Amino acid sequence: MNVQATNAELHESPLPDHEYQRVAKAIAFLEDRAEMQPSLGELSAYMDLSPSHAQRLFRRWAGVSPKQFIRAVTFSSARDLLQNRVSVLDAAHSVGLSGPSRLHDLSLRFEAMTPGEIARRGAGLTLSTGFHASPFGLALFVINERGLCALGFADEAGGGRQAALADMQARWPAAHFVADPAVTEPYARKIFETRTGELKLSPLGTEFQIQVWQALLRIEPGCVVTYSGLADHLNTPRATRAVASAVGRNPISYVIPCHRVLRKSGALGGYHWGLTRKRVMLAFESAQSAVE
Repeated sequence: MNVQATNAELHESPLPDHEYQRVAKAIAFLEDRAEMQPSLGELSAYMDLSPSHAQRLFRRWAGVSPKQFIRAVTFSSARDLLQNRVSVLDAAHSVGLSGPSRLHDLSLRFEAMTPGEIARRGAGLTLSTGFHASPFGLALFVINERGLCALGFADEAGGGRQAALADMQARWPAAHFVADPAVTEPYARKIFETRTGELKLSPLGTEFQIQVWQALLRIEPGCVVTYSGLADHLNTPRATRAVASAVGRNPISYVIPCHRVLRKSGALGGYHWGLTRKRVMLAFESAQSAVE
């Protein structure tokens, strides 16, 4: 594992992770007070920004205006995923599990790593890494010769870039990691900006994990499923814990939408990159789906 090659990347100029943190808090503020219909003035005061700046920042990161977000949370009960009114959880056809694998207008092509590569723990692999801004904070991309093999997030409170990079290196302890944002940047742009074309995915996982991840790819934005519902879809109704474990091991966050899996009670459950981020992702997709 090449650690020195990644050190230069850790000292790049900081990206606006503080903006994500501010918008994440704003989303939580609007969710908690949705029934009271807070005004833009109240939101901007909470964000410590002018109303026009708050509006621009929220729309840039969340994809919708604060007013549209509140309307989606308040009046679209079928999509109000964060108020424990989770619908169609266990009906596989209702959450799109039989549909094509897509992310927005991106066509997803799935080509997993081989069993031999898994056994070698990354030996012989060169993995390119890069940090890029996203609506959900500073994102770390890991690319192999076939495509995107990992996507995670860095939080200053959780150790920042160094911790996120160490997390990825632990998944492929024998691989050669090289900081190369020029290689990873097109993937970041496709996923978070243009959202068109083809996206190649190449995750590292067992056969069962890959089956779970491929099922996750077919849950449409604005929809959710339970761990038990996912197990039923995979014809493994007694393997809910194994399914939950596979969901938790998903290496390509957001693109393979493990954030759309909730507990049967409607509780968020766990999320490797933090429950706040999971909550933001669900709210982000719920509002956008309602507006569309």
